[in-house]
Amino acid sequence: MAIEDEKKVIEEALLHPLNSVKLSEFVAAAKNILLIVNDGFRNTPTAKILDAIFFEIRTKIYKILVATGTHRVPTDKELRIILGKYYEFLEDRTVSHDAKDEREMFYLGVTSFGTEVYVNNLAMKADKILVIGSVEPHYFAGFTGGRKSFLPGIAAYETIEQNHNLALNENAKTFALSGNPVHEDMDEALGKINKDIFSIQTVLDDHNNIATVFAGNIHDSFQKAAEQCKEIYAYKIDELADIVVAVVKSPLDKNLYQAHKGIENGKLALKKDGIIILVAECPEGIGNDNFYRLLSSCSTPKEVLAKVKENYVLGYHKSAKIAELCDSAQIWALTEMKPEDLEKIFIKPVFSLQDAIEKALEIKGKDAKIILLEDSGVTVPVL
Repeated sequence: MAIEDEKKVIEEALLHPLNSVKLSEFVAAAKNILLIVNDGFRNTPTAKILDAIFFEIRTKIYKILVATGTHRVPTDKELRIILGKYYEFLEDRTVSHDAKDEREMFYLGVTSFGTEVYVNNLAMKADKILVIGSVEPHYFAGFTGGRKSFLPGIAAYETIEQNHNLALNENAKTFALSGNPVHEDMDEALGKINKDIFSIQTVLDDHNNIATVFAGNIHDSFQKAAEQCKEIYAYKIDELADIVVAVVKSPLDKNLYQAHKGIENGKLALKKDGIIILVAECPEGIGNDNFYRLLSSCSTPKEVLAKVKENYVLGYHKSAKIAELCDSAQIWALTEMKPEDLEKIFIKPVFSLQDAIEKALEIKGKDAKIILLEDSGVTVPVL
């Protein structure tokens, strides 16, 4: 989509907010506003949205809170991309959420799922909250965006850990909202934040351009964006494949913990006893100590699953997903990681995609069906 067309899409969403006053009225009635934005692990077009709204909001923004969840703090380079040309103006007011800083957390109560909700105190100090998000498929929350800016975005580590434990439930899966305990728990947690929230939710196309934008009430804007997201990212397949090549693009290819989303989507196209070949740079390596520590400490996938069941720790949900898949398929990976690090977690390192495909064909037969997912971090195969 051309830049001018993207601007029109944003303007149209702001002119017709869903179940909400217009942004201008929202801002005019605010004493101060907390702006919540995504970190560098999402392609959220925050800077483009700021181009459309900055003049209107500039005098009311008292803090910008980067919703890192449990991710690392964004680099200076990443912050410059996130905030665009407004970086210099907003730098002094920008704070990256630290989920482990208990002093900065505010307790809001317990959800019906038993999750103790603590969120960043900046959200409670604000008169109103403006959130810019992006909606993509997510393998256990159903979709990113909306409520995810709050949980895990600005929640305490323990809150995130309790919520993500629900990812082990069979109903926690891609595109699932109703009946998905992870989503429903996040939604309940959001409901405990008794603040006026204006939401701007974006959906990108497969070239990372803005496909559509919905603004206004956070529940309505998220729901509409999720519907559009499914239309864009559901990839119809006629049959399952013997071999799936799952390519993960930036920014999800920064580490294995994030690139794992490509494996989860790729397995939806894979036959039992198939081979999935992950292609992701992973320059930052593993990305989560708990995830790696559990997998590397076990001699079999079954042992991993037993330990997860015995005592859940944040990151173990991904360990469990790897272990479950290894029980019925092979995982190979072409990355920048040390081969021995992959081997310790039941993943076979490969060093050339061509060689890997040839070896996979030797195992599965020359007539084996191959599916290539060019952006498996967000592409969801559907039969």
